[in-house]
Amino acid sequence: MISPQNILRHELIGLDVLVVNASNPTHVGISGRIIDETRNTLVIQGKDGQKRVPKKFSRFRLTLPDGVRVEIDGSMLAMPPERRINLHWKNRGK
Repeated sequence: MISPQNILRHELIGLDVLVVNASNPTHVGISGRIIDETRNTLVIQGKDGQKRVPKKFSRFRLTLPDGVRVEIDGSMLAMPPERRINLHWKNRGK
């Protein structure tokens, strides 16, 4: 089950998100559902269409399926999703 403690090991696609801080002020306040993820960006489907937001210089508030909200620095996500999931999975016991 996805939780604040293991969120980096999970798929983000499908989660609701709000951009709470970003180096580009036009990205702050973008909200919606994550529909795609690349190494450097999250694609967010909102009321105004799709927006691509860089991970590295942004801070995101994710809403987990149980309603818990987690804020995460996008630099912790800035790698290909499959690498992030595998990297954190391998380091689980350390």
